[in-house]
Amino acid sequence: MTPAISVIMAAYNGSALVGETIASLQAQTLADWELIVVDDRSTDDTLAALRAIHDPRITVIASEENQGPVHARNRAFASARGKYIAALDQDDLCTPDRFAQQAAYLDAHPEVALVASSALLLMDGKADPWPGERPLSPAMIDWLLLTQNPLVWSTCMFRADAARRLMPFTRPEIRYAEDFDLYQRIRAFGAIARIDAPLLQYRCHAGGASQKFRSMMQASASAVLAGRYAPIFGDAAPVKAALVAEYLMGRDPVPDLATLGRLSKILARLHAHFVAENDLPPQSRIEIDGEYARLWWLLARPALRQGNVGLIGALGVRPDVVHINPADPDLLVSPLIGQARAFVRSFGGR
Repeated sequence: MTPAISVIMAAYNGSALVGETIASLQAQTLADWELIVVDDRSTDDTLAALRAIHDPRITVIASEENQGPVHARNRAFASARGKYIAALDQDDLCTPDRFAQQAAYLDAHPEVALVASSALLLMDGKADPWPGERPLSPAMIDWLLLTQNPLVWSTCMFRADAARRLMPFTRPEIRYAEDFDLYQRIRAFGAIARIDAPLLQYRCHAGGASQKFRSMMQASASAVLAGRYAPIFGDAAPVKAALVAEYLMGRDPVPDLATLGRLSKILARLHAHFVAENDLPPQSRIEIDGEYARLWWLLARPALRQGNVGLIGALGVRPDVVHINPADPDLLVSPLIGQARAFVRSFGGR
């Protein structure tokens, strides 16, 4: 019998946590699911731990060689039989009602190809709200996808018939940004939505990403954005995408006023194109404009605080939608911090 939901998972050296993750599946109130988990040639006891879980809904596939999570997920997806596909990494935890809520949402919204959810950050046994968490409408998600990745992979559930139209399901050449790439491609087959309740605990691990990892992820994200930008910027799309990937997605401080000016023009063009291409209700337009302004401040504020740009110069390249509140203390504090740092650097400091 075909299950309602197929869960796809790549596993590699996750023996300490994968059992807890699968237990969160077994606790689902909607029990009509299958799990296809591909062990990517783990060097620990992951494969043995998976095979020790006796549940007829679970299929364990052992890879002959280590090929990375993209290949493992593609192999799992190739075996999926469900109407809906649920993404899940080996160390994240679903709330008991995750599948019930997301399947009901997709049942009620045939125009939606993918529905994600909010998530909590799990670290050292404590689950906290995601920084900057706020409601996201389908229109807002589509706007955000022009400059960032607003979704958590392990929260996503999508229609199998839409996903099967992707060739391939996830692209191996897009390393460390394959989820971002999938969202950009699947939107051609339906809207992307999000349930704003946290239906997942996303496990954070000690330490940060290595510089090599960050560089590869930025390069992949830049390639994805270049494809999305091509109808807007033409031959200049790769250059524009590289700037967005470095300073908006990578959050590197903008180094100078000229770069801030270029990024301001990119955001303005993206905003104008998005508004022209979408019939936005008045409230959605207000929300999109507000997010546009927030994105610009995300670029300008660190540059001001690093002393890389001055306040007058920054205000000279700000978009019209960014309103200035003279009473905002940050208008004084950020430039002062930047001036102090620039003064220290002039004497050989950092």
